[in-house]
Amino acid sequence: MFAAFDLYGIGHTGALICLAAISILMILRCRKGADSGHAKSVLSLLTFCCFAAYPINQAAWEYTGGAITLDAVIPLHLCDIAAFLCGFALITRNPFLCELSYFWGLAGTLQGLLTPNLPYDFPHPVFFAFFLQHGVVVITALLLPLGLGWRPRHGAWLKAFGWLLGYAAVAFLTNLTLGTNFGFLMHKPSEASLLDMMPAWPFYILLMICIAGHLRARVRHPVCHLLQICF
Repeated sequence: MFAAFDLYGIGHTGALICLAAISILMILRCRKGADSGHAKSVLSLLTFCCFAAYPINQAAWEYTGGAITLDAVIPLHLCDIAAFLCGFALITRNPFLCELSYFWGLAGTLQGLLTPNLPYDFPHPVFFAFFLQHGVVVITALLLPLGLGWRPRHGAWLKAFGWLLGYAAVAFLTNLTLGTNFGFLMHKPSEASLLDMMPAWPFYILLMICIAGHLRARVRHPVCHLLQICF
């Protein structure tokens, strides 16, 4: 038997510390020269993990032996899409993909790491799969500006926010059709999260949109100058 997830317990805190350490090491390695053999190996590994995160997550849920819901099978959660975007962004360095990876990663997926919607604690496979999938997105969002020198274009945060609204529209229609809860647009997560501090449905959705727009505006200058000073 595996224990239920403990928010900011030993497993959660340890995972956050490990991801922070990995982020720092990867950033420092790439800052020494993105074209070096070691940096290319780091980027290749991160890219592989971005694409492998979804199938690994599926395998982890299969391990539980319980009923698999459409929410778990269809890769339409924002973090599912973000992981794929990050993989393609690392390969192509396409400005648009980098911008979506950066803004969605820091203003969206990071919240998932801080307040996970997760039923199992360490060392359940679902626990590892969750932090792998969310971790690679946040690591990529930090690595792009701090390790690879990428910068968002003027007004990029508005475009990223517009695409977020487009995602929300597609997710909402999918939820209505399939009875799913992508984007947590139909109800709040079953586990503790920041949404618990918000009003009931549908008002928390409007508040989420306002907060997301505000956060994207705040991070429009790469993790801004404070993190750059640290590195």
